[in-house]
Amino acid sequence: MTLRICLIGAGDIKYHYFNLLKVKEEEFKKEIEAIAKIIVNSGYEIVLLPDRGISFEIAKRYKKLGRGRVIGTVPLSDKDFGIDHLKSYMESKIKRKKVFDEFIDTENWYKQDLTHCIFGDVIFMLGNSLGSLGELVYGYYLYKLFIGDKPEVQAKRKAIHPEARAGEDIPYSVIVYKPFVKEKLNYEIEEYIRKLNGKIYYVKNSEELKAVLEKLKTLAHN
Repeated sequence: MTLRICLIGAGDIKYHYFNLLKVKEEEFKKEIEAIAKIIVNSGYEIVLLPDRGISFEIAKRYKKLGRGRVIGTVPLSDKDFGIDHLKSYMESKIKRKKVFDEFIDTENWYKQDLTHCIFGDVIFMLGNSLGSLGELVYGYYLYKLFIGDKPEVQAKRKAIHPEARAGEDIPYSVIVYKPFVKEKLNYEIEEYIRKLNGKIYYVKNSEELKAVLEKLKTLAHN
């Protein structure tokens, strides 16, 4: 079984990382390169929204290494906002090879935001933007329903979407990449995740990321 890591983070790289967090551009590029290499070498697939931002930059470098599958979550049937702004990313190629190997249809933008993180075994938090925070929290809210923590609501992973996999094979986990966030997750959110037996890992560099990914693979094989 191949584990899948869901990438979430800021779309506006210049504002979020360079201006807000004061990350130097060269350091940012080195971090992206190191992250992509670790994920590839750890044998994980990646899933992300095909849009501008840090997740797509990692996906490009991941694909450039020539191994591993990249899955996009896309609201293909959306009528309110549409997906025209995603098409150039969906069709993007690296060395004549498409960045994305397949797409998961999330139907519309409301379901996209709600379900994005449940298509991974692990969430990789790369920045506390408005969108990424929403995706993280809604991912765990749906997981709460999956495990019956809200008894009056019956919700099954595969009924929500056949590709949903949050919590199937390992504890539903979030890895927070400290070089790209200013502070830890909100205290109350942390406690809700722990209440659901979810796991939170704070990593300060790519080597710590490697160790966590290997640990999670061990859990999957036990």
